[in-house]
Amino acid sequence: MTDAAEARRLIEALNYDYAHAIDDDRIEAWPDFFTPDGRYVVTTRESIARGLPVGVMTCSSPGMMQDRVLSLRRANVYEPHVYRHLISAVRVTGQENGVWRAEAGYAVIRTMQEGDMAIFSAGKYVDKVAIADGTAKFKERVVICDSHRIDTLMVIPI
Repeated sequence: MTDAAEARRLIEALNYDYAHAIDDDRIEAWPDFFTPDGRYVVTTRESIARGLPVGVMTCSSPGMMQDRVLSLRRANVYEPHVYRHLISAVRVTGQENGVWRAEAGYAVIRTMQEGDMAIFSAGKYVDKVAIADGTAKFKERVVICDSHRIDTLMVIPI
């Protein structure tokens, strides 16, 4: 059984490893951060406040995430860019039936091919995390963007 301190340590490591994989262009590893029934949703603070359940992007399984990675690598046409995640205020908010709830603030800085940088997205992650055998994986990651304006160039996971 994992105690709260160990859960927090594992969840922080999961967040940081997730960010490094995306920032280092190891997007193929993205689905591996999720359980086999894992779910990924990007939505907005406004949608949450209004009770609107449909996300801007929803992947209801790692298979859907793998399809997204494949299309990103082979089919999508977009200006090359990279992300740099800043993650802060990781906190564990509870646990039920072996699944931990956690939140963290994030900001993603996007650097375009020509060097222009801008804050691409900021908000919070609301996660359900399964921990087994000392390994943490997302059962669900809901990305809640502070702004209701979502850039159409969201091809890389946040």
